[in-house]
Amino acid sequence: MSKRVTKGGLKIDAGLYDLINSEVLPGTGIDEETVWQGLASILESFSGRNKALLIKRNELQTALDNWYVERQGQAIDTEEYQAFLKEIGYLVTDEVAPFSISPNKVDDEIASIAGPQLVVPVNNARFALNATNARWGSLYDALYGTNVIPFAKDKKPGKAYDPIRGGQVIQWASEFLDKAIPLADGVHANVSNYEFKVGQGVGSILAELVDGSITQLKDPEKFVGVAERDNTQVLLFKNNDLHIELLLDPSEETGKAALKDVLLESAISTIIDCEDSVAAVDAQDKVVVYRNWLGLMKGTLEEKFEKGGQMITRSLNPDRAYVTANGAEYNLSGRSLLLVRNVGHLMTTDAVLDSNNDEIPEGVLDTLVTSLCAVHDLQKNSVFQNSKKGSIYIVKPKMHGPEEAAFTNDLFAAVENVLGLEPYTLKVGLMDEEKRTSVNLKACIHAVKERLVFINTGFLDRTGDEIHTCMQAGPVLPKALIKEQSWITAYEDRNVDIGIECGLRGQAQIGKGMWPKPDEMLEMMETKMAAPMSGANCAWVPSPTAATLHATHYHQVNVVDRQAELATREKTDLAPLLTAPLLNGMDLSEEQIQFELDNNAQGILGYVVRWIDQGIGCSKVPDINHVGLMEDRATLRISSQHLANWLFHGICSESQVTESLERMAAVVDGQNASDANYKKMSPDFNSSIAFKAASALVFQGCEQPNGYTEPLLHAMRRETKA
Repeated sequence: MSKRVTKGGLKIDAGLYDLINSEVLPGTGIDEETVWQGLASILESFSGRNKALLIKRNELQTALDNWYVERQGQAIDTEEYQAFLKEIGYLVTDEVAPFSISPNKVDDEIASIAGPQLVVPVNNARFALNATNARWGSLYDALYGTNVIPFAKDKKPGKAYDPIRGGQVIQWASEFLDKAIPLADGVHANVSNYEFKVGQGVGSILAELVDGSITQLKDPEKFVGVAERDNTQVLLFKNNDLHIELLLDPSEETGKAALKDVLLESAISTIIDCEDSVAAVDAQDKVVVYRNWLGLMKGTLEEKFEKGGQMITRSLNPDRAYVTANGAEYNLSGRSLLLVRNVGHLMTTDAVLDSNNDEIPEGVLDTLVTSLCAVHDLQKNSVFQNSKKGSIYIVKPKMHGPEEAAFTNDLFAAVENVLGLEPYTLKVGLMDEEKRTSVNLKACIHAVKERLVFINTGFLDRTGDEIHTCMQAGPVLPKALIKEQSWITAYEDRNVDIGIECGLRGQAQIGKGMWPKPDEMLEMMETKMAAPMSGANCAWVPSPTAATLHATHYHQVNVVDRQAELATREKTDLAPLLTAPLLNGMDLSEEQIQFELDNNAQGILGYVVRWIDQGIGCSKVPDINHVGLMEDRATLRISSQHLANWLFHGICSESQVTESLERMAAVVDGQNASDANYKKMSPDFNSSIAFKAASALVFQGCEQPNGYTEPLLHAMRRETKA
């Protein structure tokens, strides 16, 4: 039992108490009494309401279960189903009148700049710093080190420079420049010298081609300015609100400046995650989470590590300064704009106990503490400013319907009141990843309309919730076929339609989900263009390198224009969104069933074993075919719910699932053989808490609230830590 300090009737973990009083509060102008009495007051107002919302989730699920059981074997009538959902309060009955969101003080990175978005676990300081610094990335490096340009004989380049591959990189980048900042005549690959004159205004950038002819930009206004950095001349350009740097290497012999690299504005925004990608199960873990977020807000976060035999200190990148074509100063952020993702409404935390010695809602504590840390940014206590407009951006996941969105709106207002912030300083990112939110999205947006800055779609959590919602309706399709169903397309399109309808254009982000294969960048480049084409002005990518590559898509698609086009299309109907992805009598072979069992079992085990034994909430996990996939609790939710559904409906037996889990455990052990910190699950399965956790997620999957994995994971991670 950790030491605790009693304040305002609350019993606060001593480590958290010390963090807040000694590290967070100094410099904010807020005193200790205000924070702890404020938390007690907020809990008095919101704890009971939080519990009531969770009870309603269970009541609605029970009503759905009963409705499906009564109609077992019958085709579902869409009109009857919608009427039932309205009757029980699952589907909002009254159409929300037309409105437009009205957030104030929204940064350009949210309101007007379209580009990639990273999501990174806050408890890994090195990852958090890398992501924050990923605002700028080398296109040459991203191309040279990934399979966007296929590797010769399927081999990655070694330490020695490969001039052939280097030439391919330069050609690819030159062709990109020809599209983003084309020349009036000729192509960038044939430029031998770039000339520029500061103070001459638009058109003061010239390019000398190898044939000796002189040309300029086709669109001279795309040239922004110049800088000198590390003895390198820098030319700055702008296309579709995204910046491009050309790094020039002047030759002493010829006096000409040849191109040596292309830097792209890449991760425009980053979600610093306290939720799905983090394994934070107790007060000790929460202190690490909050301390790292505080370091980002104060600009003091650093991480020392060894690389290539040398100790390296990583810290935040400074801003970038230029002189414009007409001689004025021009500054750009050197860092991604940071949003922080709090946990949802479900979980509680032992970091603070209430007067009854009960754990408090973790989401309430997250809101207060992450906001308090961000006051340092508002007070400009750091040389690195995150929000230049004076906002704090909080992404709120796993909300079910407009009542829960309204709860968040009121909670944010209460925190603003305690911290003495202007109303609507706290902005909200509303994640559209639960069915009850999807079908009521417009009403959810309305509930937070003065502070909304972000909506997105998250296929994995959304699918996990879909499976759990229709658990009693029948067996679901194999996972690969679920992705092909009409409800997925309706979900993705409807999210954009409603976002545009509610005035998000020019005020907020409409986002799309994660690219899950960090090593498959060629495939990403071939498919991820779909994000800006869908009308999304941000989309999740798994790494800074992926952000640089994905940024090229936003140079090709003007999302502002694309959203204007989509605003004229007919809004996607609700009916497909209510069509469950069921087998509906489809016959599955024994081979198909076994593949699905093995695929799910391997994915569950590969993620859970790192979560339980090492506290790793997100990592690249080899799948059954040894392809590395970015896994977090969202991917775990869908796999565990899928197996639970098939087990419940007799598609497979308990013994089949157990056999698959045990066999796949040996496979996962082999995949992690090189990890010195890894604990094997096989052959002594009874002694492996990780194996027990993976099994419980399947065999107890039907009973988990909305199919969430957190309750079981947290309990067994705590057992491991003990």
